[in-house]
This record gives sequence, structure tokens and C-alpha cells, in this order.
Amino acid sequence: MPVKAVFEDLGLIDYREAWDYQEKLHKKAMAAKAGKPGKEIINRIIFCEHPHVYTIGRSGKENNLLINNNILKSINAICIRTNRGGDITYHGPGQIVGYPIFDLEQFNCGTKKYVFKIEESIINTLKGYGIMAGRIAGATGVWINSGEGKKARKICAIGIRISKYITMHGFALNVNTNLEYFSYINPCGYTDKGVTSMKNELGKDVHAEEVKKKILKHITSEFEIHLSNL
Repeated sequence: MPVKAVFEDLGLIDYREAWDYQEKLHKKAMAAKAGKPGKEIINRIIFCEHPHVYTIGRSGKENNLLINNNILKSINAICIRTNRGGDITYHGPGQIVGYPIFDLEQFNCGTKKYVFKIEESIINTLKGYGIMAGRIAGATGVWINSGEGKKARKICAIGIRISKYITMHGFALNVNTNLEYFSYINPCGYTDKGVTSMKNELGKDVHAEEVKKKILKHITSEFEIHLSNL
């Protein structure tokens, strides 16, 4: 049986505001999970885009940010430590960020299977544009030239938090992203691998709204989701 979920596109939104919104929804789902009266778990797929921001996960190292506060200000960026997994990454205009808030028990899905399905959704989306992508063992996310060592380039980062089987945070796919911003960090803590975007791989701008529709289609297919209204 398909699992019901609601889709929301928040557009361009401050990272902290989106994080607060996720926390609010996550707490509601946790309360429902605990059996509190009048509470219902609503699975959600949230898409958005952020102004320039570097985020550092729970296991991240501050020295993977390679610039000081003065340079941060000069490039109109901020840096925030967050409660997702993983190290440092960049979010900014031209990137599609997805925050699924799922009750994994409803999907009969553990953490590894959940991450695999998110990766597979992105891999299949990229395949539709003629971009062949894959995985690297021990390195979460989606990669171009994944089997070629130093030639490997990350096109989609994944960093999540799961509590009582309820997910939050998610993925960031570089579509028309300004890749120069990645030069100020060791992306995801790596110093021997590159970063890329759909625009960089195809040599032209990509229609982001079309990409969103394709990602949503593949996520709903992978997780056997029936989209519904609130």
C-alpha cells in the first residue's frame, strides 16, 4: 500500500527559518509517535533553496571552513553548526535542497535503506539528463566519475538526522550552483575529491522547476508514496 505524504516548496528561505520549521514538524511527528491524543504523523517532502550558507554537521570540524569571518561577510555568506550528520557543506542559490520528514516505520525502512533510496532518486533524476552518477563506498551522497578516485566529483550531498524513526534534514543537489563557494571549504571534509553541478556537467543552465518535478517523481516512486493534500 502506498504511504501518504504532503509536498511543500518553500522557495528561497533562510536556513535557520527552514531548520526551525523542520524542528517544529519533527516534534509534532515525535509526539504523534509517542501516542499523544490528537496528534497525527504527516509525512512530508519539503523542497527549498537557501541564501549563501555553510553548515557543519555534528561530526564536522571547524577547520574544514577555510576562511575567516571577514571573508565570509565579503562573499555574503554565514556559517552555522547544525544537528544533522556529516561534516561541512554549502547551500546557496541554484541548488535544490530537500528535507523529507518521514516516519521510516511506515516505509518499513531503516537508515541505510532510506539513504540508498534518496541517492537512487537523485541518480535516476540525473540519468534523465544524460548525467551518469553513482555512489562511492563509505561516502554518502551522489557522485560523478565515482569509480575514478581523484576524478570523482560530488553533485549531491546528503546529511540527515533520525530520531525514533522520524527523519529530518536531507539532500542538496547542485543544479545551477556557483561552485566557487565550495573552494572556501573542504566539502564534506574531503580534500581529494571535487564538486560539480548539473550546469557544469551539461555546459548550460538547467531549468530548476523541471528538475524539482523529476526528483519528486523519483522519490515518490522509490518510497511508494501517494501525494495528498493537508
